[in-house]
Amino acid sequence: MAMTVEISSAIIQRIMRSTLIAPLVDGVVYAPRERCGLLLGRGETIIRADETKNVSPTPETHFEIDPAALLAAHRNARLPRRLEVLGYFHTHLSGGCEPSATDAALAAPDGKLWLIATSLSAALWRAAPSGRFLGRFDPVCFNLKVGKRLETGIDRIVHPDQGKSFEMRFVQGITV
Repeated sequence: MAMTVEISSAIIQRIMRSTLIAPLVDGVVYAPRERCGLLLGRGETIIRADETKNVSPTPETHFEIDPAALLAAHRNARLPRRLEVLGYFHTHLSGGCEPSATDAALAAPDGKLWLIATSLSAALWRAAPSGRFLGRFDPVCFNLKVGKRLETGIDRIVHPDQGKSFEMRFVQGITV
C-alpha cells in the first residue's frame, strides 16, 4: 500500500510565487522564465524543494533541470542521513498545473513525483508507465502541512488572487 505524500504549504507557496518573478541578470530584467528544481525528502515526505538552473534553450516556455545539480543530488542521497531525490518541480507561466504534452513526452516512467505550479494553482503528479493523464502521469493526493495543522487528501492548491495575502484553498477529490 502506497504511503501518502506530505509537503509543507511554505514549499508550495514559494514555488507558486516564483512564477511572478522576472529574472535579473547583470542588471537586465528578462521575461519571466519557467522555474525548476528538485523535490528532496525521505519516504513520501517532501522536506525541501531546491531550485536549480533552468538550462533549457527556451526557458520562457520549457524547463530542463541542470544535469550537474541533478547528479550532485543523487550522489548526495547515497550518503548516510541525506535526503533522497523524490521528484521534480517546475512552473508553467501560462495554462494550468496539469502536465503538458512536452512534460509527458520527456518524463521517465520512474514513479518520481512532479509538482507543477502556476501563480494560481499547484498539483502533484507521479510519472507512471501508463498514467491516466497523457499516458504518463497519475494525479497524487497529498497531505499539506500548514503550520502545525495537517490538511489531508488534498488534490490541488488554488490561490484565488494575486494580492498581498496568500490564502490558499484546498481542492479535494481528484477529477482527472
